[in-house]
Amino acid sequence: MKTEKEKMIAGEMYSPMDEQLFKDREVGKRFCKEYNSTDDTDYETRKNLMKNFLGKTGENLHIESNFRLEYGYNIEIGENFYANYDCLLLDICPIIIGDNAMLAPGVHIYSATHPVDPTERNSGKEYGKPVKIGHNVWIGGRSVIAPGVTLGDNVVVAAGSVVTKSFGDNVVIGGNPAKIIKHIEVK
Repeated sequence: MKTEKEKMIAGEMYSPMDEQLFKDREVGKRFCKEYNSTDDTDYETRKNLMKNFLGKTGENLHIESNFRLEYGYNIEIGENFYANYDCLLLDICPIIIGDNAMLAPGVHIYSATHPVDPTERNSGKEYGKPVKIGHNVWIGGRSVIAPGVTLGDNVVVAAGSVVTKSFGDNVVIGGNPAKIIKHIEVK
């Protein structure tokens, strides 16, 4: 029989009120408070905090304050990662971000979702869908990446976009809901 945590990570309906998950979220909140209270210019301390807390990271990363996450252990970020101010990663299911990714201010990435049916939603149970972001991706300010989205390599997301579906490689996307604005010819 699966634990609620195993169900959560697998994208199955689970109870977020499970005692272990409640404790895990508290650890995540304490981590965010500690991270956000460190000196913004103490790059090495901040990098080491992230490397020791997140599920997996590259060697080179920098995340500005205020940064928020839910669990941390479901986040994998590649090499040369940068997130500007006020980034939020709701990592119910895995959030995997490739190398050379840049997140502008206020980017939100959600793997958490809720049932559409009101009876199921009122049960208090929820589920998630993993999010995968490719290599060399730039996500513009105040954009939202919805649960279950995969973005290919070399994608640019215009500022203020709401990305509700997946897109392949080498495109600029934007809008609400996001659509392809143009294709990128990689040199």
